[in-house]
Amino acid sequence: MHFDAQALQGQAHVFMPKHLLGLMGKAQVATISGASDAQDGVARRTFLKVAAASGFALGAYPMGAMAQGAAAAPAGLKPFEQPSAFVRIDADGTVTVTINRLDFGQGVQTGLPMILAEELDADWSKVRSVHGDASAAYADPKMGMHLTGGSNSIKNSYTQYRELGARTRAMLVSAAAAQWGVDASALRTSNGFVVGPGGKKLGYGALAEAAMKQPVPEKVTLKDPRQFRLIGKPKGRLDAKAKSSGQQDYGIDVRLPGMLTAVVARPPVFGAKVKSLDDSAAKAINGVKAVLRVPTDRGGEGVAIVADGYWPAKLGRDALKVEWDTSAVGKPDTTALLAQYRELAAQPGNVALQADMAPLAGAAHKISAEFVFPYLAHAPMEPLNCTVKLDGDKAELWMGTQMPGLDAMAAAKTLGLQPQYIKVHTQMAGGGFGRRAIPSSDYVVEACGVAKAARTAGITAPVRTLWSREDDIKGGYYRPMHVHRAEIGFDAKGRILAWDHTIVGQSIAKGSPFEAFMVKNGVDATAVEGMKEPYDVPMRLSVHHPDVNVPVLWWRSVGSTHTAYVMETLIDEVARASKLDPVAYRMQLMGDKHPRHKAALQLAVAQSGYGKKKLAEGRAWGVAVHESFESVVAYVVEASVKDGTPRLHRVTAGVHCNLVVNPKSVEAQVEGSALMGLSMCLPGAAITLKDGVVEQSNFGDYAVPRITDMPQVTVHIVPSADPPKGMGEPGLPPLAPAFANAIAQITGKTPRELPFKLA
Repeated sequence: MHFDAQALQGQAHVFMPKHLLGLMGKAQVATISGASDAQDGVARRTFLKVAAASGFALGAYPMGAMAQGAAAAPAGLKPFEQPSAFVRIDADGTVTVTINRLDFGQGVQTGLPMILAEELDADWSKVRSVHGDASAAYADPKMGMHLTGGSNSIKNSYTQYRELGARTRAMLVSAAAAQWGVDASALRTSNGFVVGPGGKKLGYGALAEAAMKQPVPEKVTLKDPRQFRLIGKPKGRLDAKAKSSGQQDYGIDVRLPGMLTAVVARPPVFGAKVKSLDDSAAKAINGVKAVLRVPTDRGGEGVAIVADGYWPAKLGRDALKVEWDTSAVGKPDTTALLAQYRELAAQPGNVALQADMAPLAGAAHKISAEFVFPYLAHAPMEPLNCTVKLDGDKAELWMGTQMPGLDAMAAAKTLGLQPQYIKVHTQMAGGGFGRRAIPSSDYVVEACGVAKAARTAGITAPVRTLWSREDDIKGGYYRPMHVHRAEIGFDAKGRILAWDHTIVGQSIAKGSPFEAFMVKNGVDATAVEGMKEPYDVPMRLSVHHPDVNVPVLWWRSVGSTHTAYVMETLIDEVARASKLDPVAYRMQLMGDKHPRHKAALQLAVAQSGYGKKKLAEGRAWGVAVHESFESVVAYVVEASVKDGTPRLHRVTAGVHCNLVVNPKSVEAQVEGSALMGLSMCLPGAAITLKDGVVEQSNFGDYAVPRITDMPQVTVHIVPSADPPKGMGEPGLPPLAPAFANAIAQITGKTPRELPFKLA
């Protein structure tokens, strides 16, 4: 695939999810990151850093164009000269591991330290973890940019953190060898100690200062996986105690001396501007410090209320009298959009896959299907927030961000400051699902705009811009609305002769810095990922990307949120029409090309009792299997329908994600993903617009699963020694189609619109 690297000029930190990497070779990735002639397209150097008295720190980071935009390089130092620590050992033996990702519930604040501690032979009871920042040190080692997304955290940093642990261990051993006057080869390590001849020991804390003076080994020998004592073993989360006791701080909890809070009245239609404003009542609210007109996302304009706290700011916003000018922006209506999408779906679009459709006309059996998927909000439990502290020509930002580098660059541009003078403090985040990885950096740019306007108004205090859940659901970014149309011809034995398929939906990449290489021949790669695979069927696939004034973004598992549903329900439908067992039919279609899919499916089937266990009256089996982000998840579910209401009772998962670092994290991710997949099926799980205004505002009218909706979930993992893949997203896509297939077994009809409408 060709792309214009010059299109990325000025974009020091680029978001490259898995679906994009799959389209690019290593040389192209290296071109974007600025790296060359290095393993995985990334050059790396190692450093030592004196972090504190009797402390030890080791770091490694990618270099190149990405590093040239580093936000935290001290004045007078080039980014590649700046040491950045990943692991620190204090005098008391405490090991603090810095993670190069945002943890927003997926558990990397435990998984990455486990990897490093494994090679370090650390005492796990003394391991701690902290977030990195926007400096070049904490860029993804394979992508050359800051990123938590695409289920890449463990996958891309597995070798990196193993090597960091091994280098640290080697330096500790060298320090002990020098102190004892023996050869390093005579020493071993165990549980936070270097062990010498005769069993004498030195703790890592006691060796830290001397180890800091040892040369960093360029090459290290990593453990044989058979020696692992941490990796692959279930471990409790390092943040579990803080979260379960209510002591965990998130971005929303940041408190700085004198800090003020801002809320913004945003236009009801995306991109609209203020026509007239009466702020007299708002200014009269006790605690309100300023009322400011500020830019908002998509070229719009809003009104910020800056106050002593959230409540006076909210009351001030409620008291505003604003008339909005919507004359220059589109006012989409989802009912009208659906009619438009249906018309487009009946027409050929931009071609993504080509195949001979001549056999379709003469096929003995045919299925014609239309699928409708609504806009979806991300709705994380922690609303968006960003705290900005301005200090002359410098600024500090506190927020939970999936792309701190990109956000730092956006902040620098908004504030008119040099990138090296922007400091990002990455905070624990309460969910995100893609909403905290926005190419436009919308909530960060807005917060910086508020802070800048406040400074102009004479306010010198730090300002926290806080969104309510209503703000984000009514004015955020959404999973695109889609319509699919499929025509399938097959014979009496279920052999698919031709599959003609059209997708209609907005492009996520269009208009972003990634359009040049994520959109090919008019087709956004995110819209078609998950189509056809793993089945060897002759498919013609075309796509329409209409322009609509609704901001869209990746939503947990991106394109697979809709493509998996279409593929897995249609495959099931062909099997039923051909009187074939859905599991056997899938195995037949996969042939010998997809052993991981087959292994995951077989495991789920075996553990569920599918085909052997007698189900309770009124229940039926449903099956689906799908790969996303290089991991495969298969579900076998038990469901029922009572009085027109579907109910999911039991979910058995078979997972193939290669080597598992922490089985507990995989289990938790599958359970959470399954529940989020279930959320797509529930009544009320849709964002609708009328005259350009989003009609939903909170959980009262935008459905999320309740505890009573939660099925019994059991997770089974296929053993593997291959390098690990990601698990943040792959558990979501196959849940809804497995549920739908069970409903179809009961009712004889596949639900073709989400959320389910069975009446």
